[in-house]
Amino acid sequence: MSKIRILPDALASQVAAGEVVERPAAVIRELVENSLDAGSTHITVEVQRGGTAMIRVVDDGCGMNREDALLSIERHATSKIRTKEDLAAILTFGFRGEALPSIASVTRFRIATREKEALSGTEVEINGGKLSAVKDYGGAAGTLIEARSLFFNVPARRKFLRTEATEYSHIEQQFIVHAMAHPEVTFTLIRDGSVAFHLPATKDALDRVRGLVGDQLASRLIKVEPTEHKGIRVWGYIGGPGLSRSNRQQQITFLNGRPIESSSINYGLREGFHTSLMKGQHPVTVLFIEMDAEGYDINVHPAKREVRFHDGFAVRDALAKAVSRALEAANKLPQGHVPPSQMARPLPPQIAVPQQQSFALHTPASLVLKSETPITMPAPRPAPLPNRSVMPVSRTTPVAEVAAERPKPPVVEAAKPLSKVDVESGTEPEEQGTEAQPDPQEPTREVEMPRFRILGVLHRLYILLESDEGLVLMDQHAAHERVNFEKMRRAMEQGGVPSQRLLMPLTLQVTPRDADILRRHQETLARLGIEVEPFGPNIFKVEALPTFLKTDDPVTWLDQVIEELQTLSAKGSSLRLGEDMIATTVCRHSIKANDKLSMPEIEALLRDLFACEMPYCCPHGRPTLIQMSLKELEKKFGRVGP
Repeated sequence: MSKIRILPDALASQVAAGEVVERPAAVIRELVENSLDAGSTHITVEVQRGGTAMIRVVDDGCGMNREDALLSIERHATSKIRTKEDLAAILTFGFRGEALPSIASVTRFRIATREKEALSGTEVEINGGKLSAVKDYGGAAGTLIEARSLFFNVPARRKFLRTEATEYSHIEQQFIVHAMAHPEVTFTLIRDGSVAFHLPATKDALDRVRGLVGDQLASRLIKVEPTEHKGIRVWGYIGGPGLSRSNRQQQITFLNGRPIESSSINYGLREGFHTSLMKGQHPVTVLFIEMDAEGYDINVHPAKREVRFHDGFAVRDALAKAVSRALEAANKLPQGHVPPSQMARPLPPQIAVPQQQSFALHTPASLVLKSETPITMPAPRPAPLPNRSVMPVSRTTPVAEVAAERPKPPVVEAAKPLSKVDVESGTEPEEQGTEAQPDPQEPTREVEMPRFRILGVLHRLYILLESDEGLVLMDQHAAHERVNFEKMRRAMEQGGVPSQRLLMPLTLQVTPRDADILRRHQETLARLGIEVEPFGPNIFKVEALPTFLKTDDPVTWLDQVIEELQTLSAKGSSLRLGEDMIATTVCRHSIKANDKLSMPEIEALLRDLFACEMPYCCPHGRPTLIQMSLKELEKKFGRVGP
């Protein structure tokens, strides 16, 4: 007897359902995509008991006649593609012809549809993959699809479903991404008889986002202006510095209106948010990618979640460029304004205040500076770390003595004049020395700085500033990290990272793949202060390392560098890899908590911070400034209603 046999149609459909129908949310995805392909302007999704009891999707699309309605529940029946050439340019959402028969094979299924010009439509009922009834339908034009008792005939699959709340959360997420992708369509979600979402059609994508995530989160998003790169157009909204999540649930990207996942997209966002995102955190994004359908393949995953790009590096670079430009534009703000993403969140209403604790801040008159007109002066010249551009002062050492002991740093970058600094106080300043003049041979750049009044320092860590909008707190450690990071990065861009030759060269034995990477990136590594030379088959000699590197195990550190090179393209890898090295280094050499700063040093730190390209976050993505508005303060003191 033959060992190989043809599976029965019912069993084959259930096998196919295992790939397409993972959970109730997958049913929602397939049915909503079919509704969008039908040209619907109103789509209603209704679920009961997390979708396990009933799923109903109603649309006002083109509908079907009886012949098409019966064919739609057959396997491999589709109206979207006809030839193999159509697979190279898929613009529709559902095209496989497996969704409806797969769903019908594991549910009690009903489809009712009518074309707009027809007097009557067709209703088809299927029970576990078996056709049970076909009759006339006199309902509204469009299509109604109902799937009850999911996996009723496949108990082994049903037991893997989660709780109703968990399954509904997946349904809601699927509903949200489709509603975001198509703001021109009215969407309604009904849960157990109650309307959870009703989203009228709109031409503004931000209005749709606001209706789904709320005003509070929507107000903290930064607009990404349309950016084109190699035929790829990117636009949408992203969370600024300080707004991130521990998972990718709110990292939403669309490709020609289809929600997708791709490693190229993840790498692109990582590049764009580099030094603006904390480690282990993921950005909040609603980004739309538009490109020619021939540039990607959607037919690589049974559930069509992932895509494969023909030029993944181009997609990555397009995303990185669009995101980085949006973040740079968000830092060019009006005077005295802190980004919405840096606004302090409301505190809990019950706050225990220890008795006999003084919150008074006293600033000696001798340390207060006053200026009625903007001050223009060059930024302090940076020194190779561990020297600091803002020197912490101990409790017992006078500022003048510390300044006298500090060695004169060598010049590693052009000085940049700063302007529009307004430090106000009610006391007179002490006599100031002669202001340094910029080198006429060095390039200068005018920097816009918010108008702040320095109030004092809290716990030797948070610098308190007054702005036109309220109270601003600056983290002195995070701010100095950003200043040092950008100084070292500019030094790397201009002449490379200083290196120190090793007394005894290291030998590094690697795999053939890693050896190829080291040979291709020798010039890149040299710019980062790492000198390596081939020393035999898959063996390299390390003769120099960066001067700022402090590690007891350089071989392990070099292994991490090689691993990072594997994830980066040749284009731009030197800068990216160098930034990772610098971000780790500057943390150790920046001002720490409890380092006491004088008022002139606070001013210098403030000037240096706003001369940076990204002043509102440190290289690790933590905020340098947060703001509590006057309105929020008035609420806490009961001056206005909640």
